[in-house]
Amino acid sequence: MIIPAPPAPSTPWPLPRIKLHIEDLDHEGAAIFQGAVNARDALHLAVQASYRWLYTVDNPPPKVTQILLILRSMPGVAHTIGTGRDGMEKEIHFSLEYIVHSKARATAEIMGVLVHETVHCYQHNGKNTCPGGLIEGIADYVRLREGYGPPHWKRRGEGAQWDAGYETTGYFLAWIEDTYGAGTVSKLNHCMKNKSYHKRHFKDLTKCSVKKLWNAYCCLLKDDDGAKVLEILSARDDDD
Repeated sequence: MIIPAPPAPSTPWPLPRIKLHIEDLDHEGAAIFQGAVNARDALHLAVQASYRWLYTVDNPPPKVTQILLILRSMPGVAHTIGTGRDGMEKEIHFSLEYIVHSKARATAEIMGVLVHETVHCYQHNGKNTCPGGLIEGIADYVRLREGYGPPHWKRRGEGAQWDAGYETTGYFLAWIEDTYGAGTVSKLNHCMKNKSYHKRHFKDLTKCSVKKLWNAYCCLLKDDDGAKVLEILSARDDDD
């Protein structure tokens, strides 16, 4: 189910220059990609997803000037790096083999990966102090909100850690946003713009420590008992 997007800013921010490099046009993955999406349109949509879910008129996104999408043979799925003097030129490297592996649902999976990786082009990282699991979780949170969560994703609670990353953290962040109001994750991202990450950011935004939030979320997944969740959230909280 696609969750409705929040209202777009009244003055949209400019889109970066988009470039595409395909290392091997004879690779099956290249043909699948080109048949599934238009690279320019897909990346424009991915950029707008980051704008929608992570930024506001008062807290605008970084001025990324260029995104170069490189389709090449490599292990894994994809990764993103910053280049240029100020790091505002980005490269997304996307595995051709993974595209072949995902050909049964190529368009949705390609879009999901591009949305995720484009978040890495724009999100703040607390001057490189943000835990990797939260970095990846924010990227999958945006992917979820855009409706590109794949069928195999599952909510995980008890036995996992809140900052395990990817969809585990993504679903947790979505629950926080749904519980504490639209813009909560955007504000969390903004907390890490010019200062180091600290777990107390969660308490500043929700009045609950991340430990308490995670315990409440795990309880909800296990028992679906709203009263018990409220009891956990209302209890004394001595943790940051």
